[in-house]
Amino acid sequence: MIKKNESKAVGGKARAKALSPAERSNIAKAAAAARWGYGVTHKGNFKDAFGIDVDCYVLDDLSKTAVISQRGMAEILLNSESGGSALPRFANGQMISKALGADIVKKIDNPLIFKGDHAGASGQFQGQVNGYEVGLLIDICHSLVLAYGRDELSPRYERIVNQARIILGASAKAGIQGLVYALSGYDRTKEEVIEAYKLYVREEAREYEREFSSELYEQWYRLYGLEKPERGRPWEFKYLTIDHIYKPLARSHGKVFSLAKSSKQSNGEKGDKIHMFLSEIGVKALRTQIGKIIGMATVSDSREQYERFIAEKIYGQQSLDLK
Repeated sequence: MIKKNESKAVGGKARAKALSPAERSNIAKAAAAARWGYGVTHKGNFKDAFGIDVDCYVLDDLSKTAVISQRGMAEILLNSESGGSALPRFANGQMISKALGADIVKKIDNPLIFKGDHAGASGQFQGQVNGYEVGLLIDICHSLVLAYGRDELSPRYERIVNQARIILGASAKAGIQGLVYALSGYDRTKEEVIEAYKLYVREEAREYEREFSSELYEQWYRLYGLEKPERGRPWEFKYLTIDHIYKPLARSHGKVFSLAKSSKQSNGEKGDKIHMFLSEIGVKALRTQIGKIIGMATVSDSREQYERFIAEKIYGQQSLDLK
């Protein structure tokens, strides 16, 4: 006679045999994630490129989250050798917690938990790691710099605030994610890249909003020595808008612009603007890009200086071949 527990075991083995290898793998991954959190697909370190021994990872979740270890986050920001607990202690100090705000402190107190070593030949995962999505580092730095500027932090934090300024100057959320991907040896597939670009574009036009500041056009009139027409704008502005605003958008080398243009052709009407076919994510990227261009134009004394800024800071080149 088979006992009840033995019967369950036999039934479980039978069900397991009936599953395909892919189904069994998915079930195993789900069970591991429930116990440990996510695993990682790629792992890297900042040491060779930047001289600091900080681990970074790409998780195996749907978003392919780019992560820095908790200890690494403390090393980057605080230059601390006291381990991962240094950052939560720092964040929960009375003055710092007020500067950071409740949302950021909550995220610091609740790190992501995952298996730190990605599967090798043995397929085994070892070691629990606490870490943070890399964008949190940027949020922390922004908050510290703003609080210091409002005299809400004492001079004792000046070194840390200066470090925060350096981090902000060297990276942005998208940029640091790409950096972690590169250091970890992670290459996005063609399908993932396409889906990422699609985040910036909607299939249907959104309601019209004025996105291009008149200040941008005033700077272009000045730098290019153009006269204001009685109606409309100079034809040169069309090409400046494409080359300086849309093509570099989301570092897509024109792909976001092509998708939005195609969406306009399929769903739009004559007179519709390209930016009407950007998603909310795309609009935020557009506004950021316009702000960068206005800043470069404002500090430029000539067309040559302005286009040199565009070449170096937007396209990463020494000069632009623009007519």
